[in-house]
Amino acid sequence: MSMIYRRLDSSGDYTFGQSKQNFLNDINAVAQAILTRLRLLKGEWWEDTEDGLPLFQQILGARGTNKKVVDSLIRSRILDTIGVTGIQTYTSTFDGETRAYTFTAVVNTKYGSTTITNV
Repeated sequence: MSMIYRRLDSSGDYTFGQSKQNFLNDINAVAQAILTRLRLLKGEWWEDTEDGLPLFQQILGARGTNKKVVDSLIRSRILDTIGVTGIQTYTSTFDGETRAYTFTAVVNTKYGSTTITNV
């Protein structure tokens, strides 16, 4: 069965007016779904305020937060995405001076593998 997902533009808004070009299929649809799930912050969606990445609740400014906790939260969001079958590789870095966190994940989907990088 094929997966279909509405394409987002560079600003993160839905695209309209281009018929089928406004939609992604299969592996590209799963990649877009992963990015959408990682960009959704906990408490942001009115229909389910428990869904989302707990950026403010558990990552930013939380005492004792470390890279392993952040890695675990992001990996969990990826693995819970429809169409994802596993994570092949996951690497991350945290620069304490600039407070910049970056990650790259090679994600296995039922349509093949795709690479997800910082969102």
